[in-house]
Amino acid sequence: MAVEEEGLRVFQSVKIKIGEAKNLPTYPGPNKMRDCYCTVNLDQEEVFRTKVVEKSLCPFYGEDFYCEIPRSFRHLSFYIFDRDVFRRDSIIGKVAIQKEDLQRYHNRDTWFQLQHVDADSEVQGKVHLELRLSEVITDSGAICHKLATRVDLWNASNLKFGDEFLGELRVPLKVLRQSSPHEAWYFLQPRDNGSKSLKPGDLGSLRLNVVYTEDHVFSSDYYSPLRDLLLRSADVEPVSASAAHILGEVCREKQEAAIPLVRLFLHYGRVVPFISAIASAEVRRTQDPNTIFRGNSLTSKCIDETMKLAGMQYLHVTLKPAIEEICQSHKPCEIDPVRLKDGESLESNMENLRQFVDRVFSVITKSGVSCPTVMCDIFFSLREAAAKRFQDDLDVRYTAVSSFIFLRFFAPAILSPNLFQLTPHHTDPQTSRTLTLVSKTIQTLGSLSKSKSASFKESYMAAFYEFFNEQKYADAVKNFLDLISSSGRRDPKSVQQPILLKEGFMIKRAQGRKRFGMKNFKKRWFRLTNHEFTYQKSKGDPPLCSIPIENILAVEPLEEESFKMKNMFQVVQPERALYIQANNCVEAKAWIDILTKVSQCNQKRLAVYHPSAYLNGHWLCCRASSDTAPGCSPCTGGLPANIQLDIDGDRETERIYSLFSSYMSKLEKMQEACGSRSVYDGPEQEEYSTFIIDDPQETYKTLKQVIAGVGALEQEHAQYKRDKFRRTKYGSQEHPIGDKSFQSYIRQQSETPAHSM
Repeated sequence: MAVEEEGLRVFQSVKIKIGEAKNLPTYPGPNKMRDCYCTVNLDQEEVFRTKVVEKSLCPFYGEDFYCEIPRSFRHLSFYIFDRDVFRRDSIIGKVAIQKEDLQRYHNRDTWFQLQHVDADSEVQGKVHLELRLSEVITDSGAICHKLATRVDLWNASNLKFGDEFLGELRVPLKVLRQSSPHEAWYFLQPRDNGSKSLKPGDLGSLRLNVVYTEDHVFSSDYYSPLRDLLLRSADVEPVSASAAHILGEVCREKQEAAIPLVRLFLHYGRVVPFISAIASAEVRRTQDPNTIFRGNSLTSKCIDETMKLAGMQYLHVTLKPAIEEICQSHKPCEIDPVRLKDGESLESNMENLRQFVDRVFSVITKSGVSCPTVMCDIFFSLREAAAKRFQDDLDVRYTAVSSFIFLRFFAPAILSPNLFQLTPHHTDPQTSRTLTLVSKTIQTLGSLSKSKSASFKESYMAAFYEFFNEQKYADAVKNFLDLISSSGRRDPKSVQQPILLKEGFMIKRAQGRKRFGMKNFKKRWFRLTNHEFTYQKSKGDPPLCSIPIENILAVEPLEEESFKMKNMFQVVQPERALYIQANNCVEAKAWIDILTKVSQCNQKRLAVYHPSAYLNGHWLCCRASSDTAPGCSPCTGGLPANIQLDIDGDRETERIYSLFSSYMSKLEKMQEACGSRSVYDGPEQEEYSTFIIDDPQETYKTLKQVIAGVGALEQEHAQYKRDKFRRTKYGSQEHPIGDKSFQSYIRQQSETPAHSM
């Protein structure tokens, strides 16, 4: 969901690592300890909550959160809450980072002091204000100016607890002297009542890592030259001279380049030939078959990212039931004699662990038919390249594939299931230890290494591994690898099974199926699979309503004015619309996105819809009286897409442009290296040795095209910023006075000259 501006779309996203808190104030009771959790808020709207860490004044959370931000905001806020025995949650303190300050902390661990929270500091919203400067002539002839320099807003409807302060604003006298009457929109500000905040350290601190991204995306034709150059990468000989490979060479980290490249190539159906080309080139440079694909190369990172995007559903179908069983059973599985708890039996623990390993190993090796086609096509190319390069090593065709599917796909997901959305939060310490032991064993079983017992650093792991019949497990692994890397494999689309895509509590309005039923709002557990959308009273109960996917004709936001409720959306069916309220704006967007994607192949999807509800005999949006009247606004669902691959090609090209632009000095250095190499055939000069340049002339030609394409886009961005600066009215409803983020943005853009190439 992008914010639309004239000729441009703005996308905002944030990736957060919530680390730990320390030195929280003690609880005023005999225990002193606290049960704390942390929330992430856009302004004052909660969009994420960590697990509760019990009995600690230095709670470790270690939780990751990513979201697309669907609206404007002023602060990214983090609140630490204490949950007491009566389940009444009290705020200990908060960290509030202004939007314009987010780049200051970009992608680095930072300790923030917790600040005091009171009602006067928790203000939000904006207000339209009109003021006039009055002149009064006194008896002595002097002119006096009467001016209310401060305006306070209060909510007087709270009769039980008294008036509620909503916020204040101040208008300098010089503003009214310049223009009277003065009319503008203002952001409300916290009250400056002279109260002193607690000194730093009184409330403790919170460690965070925040990555905020804002993409400004033009229409598709602006990106054609750079995009076409990138998409031709698989056909360039050698591939090291291609635009995509060059991006991997200049980026500080290979993953930085891999993420937008893979998304772009997936969107345009070119990821398999590209990865095949760079994988073949890497295999040709590899001297030892035992080290094949072991490094963090561009090839490895691109395959990792492809598996993450295309294989997430496959991962969930395969592993989630087994992971849930391990998490719920709480069976002791510690096999390190030093770490055994009192009363635990080593033999019993080994048996528990062996059962879990067998369960996980079985579901993995029997899942080959469900492996996504794009992953299988890539594995086939890896297998072929490795077998051709190392013809004397009969196992290399297996190890080339197992190094990805076991070591870099299944094993990490078992080790940290929350990072792959297999569990909502980090697991408890005992379960985490069990998953670590399962992951280590699965990784070794899938590696097909010559001496597996020797591959364990710990003697107790080597002893545990002796329980397994090596030949039996090796045969199962090879059969699985043969299936997922075969060009003639069965199409996984023929496997029709319900796949859980999303679930959670939301509030729904009664659909009015009963003629005299009350159309009230109720909390329900919603569940979406690739077959149906259902809701029930609570998780696990029988469905109260089931909507087949083919009956979902549109999924769109519902205007707030319909029921005076935020974060509402509608699921339009042939007979009626189901109105639903999500918990926050991020959840509403997530549900709209996944419901839209899963229903986009419906032939009967609507082209138009009603953005408001049908109430009191008419549609609130267009005032049509018939409840079957055609919609009055175009649907925003877009074209059919794969459920996982919700990719915007223009946005990914914009991200690649931004990377090229930020590494322009390295591109120019690479050009110098090509020029030097083309006239000097001696040993490679040390200052250029960091670049892979197989063909200096071809690489130089590509670099010239890249730099020209980047320069053209830089000029377009600079021109857009200048135009925006000229046409923006500060004090409008879109850009109220007090919007420091917008002030900072406009100031930066007005000072940025157009890049001349």
